[in-house]
Amino acid sequence: MVEDRTTDGVRLAQLLSSELDGREDGEFARFAVENADRDVEPTDDGARAYEVTRDGEPFAVVFVQPDRIRIELEVGLDAAVEKAKQVGLRVRPKATQPPKTLVFVEDGAEVKRATDVVDAASQAAESE
Repeated sequence: MVEDRTTDGVRLAQLLSSELDGREDGEFARFAVENADRDVEPTDDGARAYEVTRDGEPFAVVFVQPDRIRIELEVGLDAAVEKAKQVGLRVRPKATQPPKTLVFVEDGAEVKRATDVVDAASQAAESE
């Protein structure tokens, strides 16, 4: 049996963008993908692919690496960490000011789980 996995960073960013911008249920109705770089070239450090806004406000930035994407969340950080761990995604805090949480998506099958993390972060942002 052939294992067909999507591990190309650009394709992963496209899949996540479609999920975040295309869904209109629950928290997803509040998201928009903005300032997309349609010609983004992956870099080892991560090239900015697009920004995610929530009700028009900055929420996250998605970066493309050759074999994965990195989501830098700006709100709902504790909830994002907890949910990412629950769904099996690699996650770590970023010691910046203001602090951020990084969520790594390394396979197309992880995109849906990443949207669960974004959803949890958005819900938690209501109480921040």
